[in-house]
Amino acid sequence: MSRSMTAWLEQQAAVRERRGLVRSPLTRLGPDAAVDLASNDYLGLATDPRLAEAAREAIGRWGTGATSSRLVAGTTALHLELESELASLTGMESALVFSSGYLANLGITTALGGPGALIVADEHCHASLIDGFRLSRSRVETVPHNNLLATEHCLRTRTEPRALIAVESIYSVFGDAAPLPRLLALAEEHDAVLLVDEAHSLGVSGRGAFEGHGAVAGTDLSGHPNVVLTATLSKSLGSQGGAVLGSALLREHLVNRARSFIFDTGLAPSSAAAALAAVGIIRTEPWRAAAVHHNAASLSAGLATMQREPGIAVVPVGAPLQTAGAVLSVPMPSAAAALAASQAAHGAGVRVGCFRPPSVPDGVSRLRLTARATLTPRDIDYACATLRRILEEMP
Repeated sequence: MSRSMTAWLEQQAAVRERRGLVRSPLTRLGPDAAVDLASNDYLGLATDPRLAEAAREAIGRWGTGATSSRLVAGTTALHLELESELASLTGMESALVFSSGYLANLGITTALGGPGALIVADEHCHASLIDGFRLSRSRVETVPHNNLLATEHCLRTRTEPRALIAVESIYSVFGDAAPLPRLLALAEEHDAVLLVDEAHSLGVSGRGAFEGHGAVAGTDLSGHPNVVLTATLSKSLGSQGGAVLGSALLREHLVNRARSFIFDTGLAPSSAAAALAAVGIIRTEPWRAAAVHHNAASLSAGLATMQREPGIAVVPVGAPLQTAGAVLSVPMPSAAAALAASQAAHGAGVRVGCFRPPSVPDGVSRLRLTARATLTPRDIDYACATLRRILEEMP
């Protein structure tokens, strides 16, 4: 490493240390007894033996890897079946599977973007979308969170022939929902595409016959020509990979233009098989999605009894945390406070997410809790008591 680069790296490390932004992977050495409020395994399928058996069978038939890009020799019958089932589950015409949800978002934004496109993006869009915006060479207008007036203004005054509105159906940090019906109305009025990231909604959202099918399924957005979905297979589906869902014409365009699809090795057959098994479980076991919402409400109620200490921005007594799905968000006064609280919780046997810059903007550091279908009442009671104690004892 050159001296100048070494000096710059040392400077960057010192800045991270000073701002409380140092990160390191939390290594799991095996199953543990901690109450898991940190992972995105919302339905508890990552360790389901049915997914493991499907993956083993796929390895036995297809091998451990896809061996090449999807366009060379990396597409198996499993990939095509998974795409068909994902489209059916969400009510969209077609689907294309990528190797990750991150790559799916890069693929769709770069393939639809360009100098002739405007992207109107919610300020809390995921990093994978933001990176796609940057790579797309589109003009990007970032609007305040869930601000319909600002979105409409950007669309009405645009000069580009094409436009995308980029949102998450359920936001990954705040846990709140996008106003999808009103956004669709704007997309129709201004001839725009509504791009909806269903990463934290697929498997969790949906009502009645569409329980767990996502926020779009069973609504006016499902199959709408102005709507495109992206999704990940690594959260509720307990596997790995991502997908873009829309029209057959869009799928054909992505196959030919999405660089993160064309030049990437295909999704491993074992992951495709596990995700395919998970789709079947979502269809036949809607109780899992219902359990997520029940447990989210229980966590919210349990944490609503926290006292507001001087200087600690936590929810006051009687104000439950709001969530549209599995994610609950506890605001913290600083990145350092969020880190200290998450470390104390982990030491007490409760894993929680710690979101600090650059994951969130300055001033919105927080603890992120995920309500999983497999949490027990005892897990929830212990977690709430532990977090209340930690937050109330913070200096």
